[in-house]
Amino acid sequence: MDRYERTLILHRMLKAARYPVTLKRVQEELQCSRATMYRDIAFLRDALGAPIESDSENGTIHYAKDEVDRFELPGLWLSSEELAALLALNELLDRSDPGVLAGALAPFRARIESLLSDHASGRALPVERIRVIASGARTLDQVVFRTVSSALLNRKRLTFEYRARTTNAATTRDVSPQRLAHYRDNWYLDAWDHGKEALRSFALDRMRNPKVGEQASLDRDLAELDAHLASSYGIFSGPPKATAVLRFSEHASRWVADEHWHSQQEGHWLPDGRYELKVPYSNSRELLMDVLKYGPDAEVVGPVSLREEMRILLQLAIGSYQTARDS
Repeated sequence: MDRYERTLILHRMLKAARYPVTLKRVQEELQCSRATMYRDIAFLRDALGAPIESDSENGTIHYAKDEVDRFELPGLWLSSEELAALLALNELLDRSDPGVLAGALAPFRARIESLLSDHASGRALPVERIRVIASGARTLDQVVFRTVSSALLNRKRLTFEYRARTTNAATTRDVSPQRLAHYRDNWYLDAWDHGKEALRSFALDRMRNPKVGEQASLDRDLAELDAHLASSYGIFSGPPKATAVLRFSEHASRWVADEHWHSQQEGHWLPDGRYELKVPYSNSRELLMDVLKYGPDAEVVGPVSLREEMRILLQLAIGSYQTARDS
């Protein structure tokens, strides 16, 4: 631990302390010799102007009560953990969806790089030690992203042409943007659809010619948004219609038991080593896709309609392979 980080730890300790801190505890927290501890205290007090007061009789130090709320370290001080998090964020901005994030957030990324450079004091930053892998990201027009973001942040209504994947039919939508959602490496807009008079989620990569209007957007309560757009499984909206009961083999359970499928999921281990997971859902399509990736290690137990739907999907898949072999 270098002096930079020890100074930060010492400051935060004194800032948060309700009572004087013993020198013994200070030394334990800084993990240094007694002489180094005294030098760190002197540096914080004399070089950085910290309002440190000491009690030699009791062997304690503290910040002056009338100064503690006003004093902060000059500049930006980061611990090694915070620096690592900032470095990861920098790489995330650079490598995930570079056509959108790197362009829209370029000023912020430049500021992060400046902070990292200052903290590293000329040392090379180990960016190659952080790997960010995007999976299933679809192409997104940067102009669309910025236009939608502008309407959302300025609380203005938005119009755009939309071609839903389910029907591939083009429609014109007039919406009040509520919030942006980044889900499985793709962007979606949660919005109030004035034509449908209902909350809807729109994939930004399916939008064309978005235009910000002059009318103020209609704000919906956050609780209503969560109830309609976040209560069911995946990106599909609507209140849950049923709860899926899924069982996974002992092998697959080592992964599934640690996975987050839904905020209201329930899971428990079965006596034979398998894992049973319950998740609410409205639209079964995405849920079944996620179950299918586990192949024979997963079973849909209920409800009966969901189990039957999975059985039909598997039969159709087998049929495709049989047709390919026969031809």
